[in-house]
Amino acid sequence: MGAHGYRRYVALGDSQTEGVGDGDDLTGLRGWADRLAEHLARTDPGIRYANLAVRGRLAGDVRTGQLPAALALRPDLATVVAGVNDLLRPGFDADETAGHLEAVFAALTAQGARVVTLTFPDVGRITPLARPLAPRVHALNDRIRQAAGRHGVTVAETARHEVVTDPRLWSADRLHASPLGHARIAAAVADALALPGSDDTWTRPLPPLPVPTRLGAAAGELAWAGSFLGPWIARRVRGRSSGDGRVAKRPALLPVERRGE
Repeated sequence: MGAHGYRRYVALGDSQTEGVGDGDDLTGLRGWADRLAEHLARTDPGIRYANLAVRGRLAGDVRTGQLPAALALRPDLATVVAGVNDLLRPGFDADETAGHLEAVFAALTAQGARVVTLTFPDVGRITPLARPLAPRVHALNDRIRQAAGRHGVTVAETARHEVVTDPRLWSADRLHASPLGHARIAAAVADALALPGSDDTWTRPLPPLPVPTRLGAAAGELAWAGSFLGPWIARRVRGRSSGDGRVAKRPALLPVERRGE
């Protein structure tokens, strides 16, 4: 067994954990959970990894659709990251969403798994049109911290570092991390777990970006709204999800293929 002591890692969640924004459906998605598994494999090539996450899933979906499968795999390490899809819905209830997450925390820790979760950045600092959602993000983060504390869950506090809202860490849709963003999330989780080879360099800012003109910023917002916000709203109106018809990309515990950066 490697220095970290984990042999079976299972990831639960939505599109971020699936890896959307890091690769594509043709070449394959990588994502922060894959990157974390690769980090684990550096000290233990025998580790096995499963990823049950599916884009578009709500916290309740993770509880009912992914938790039973995760428990059956008997992980000694699990990551649980969900809730953003909930807070984007008109009827968002922070207590209900956190309640689903807490049920997942409770079940996994009761079985003996080390569980890790994240806090979320203020989406209004990534997408100005989303500024009204800031209170929801803060409310959900507070409840995640409280639930994690009750069950001994490790929290990677990505929300508390300014770099996480740098646009270079986000893909063009501003909802999913870019490859660099996924690498930073993986590093944050590794740091929270104090894995060998981890440190806090993920918190460091990138070199400054040129300040956009008002006209350029406005044009960017309009382009984003037309390319991403409009289609997202259209799916909601039709009652559809980006995850309709999709299944987990890695439902079984398999050896980890180590990739370079």
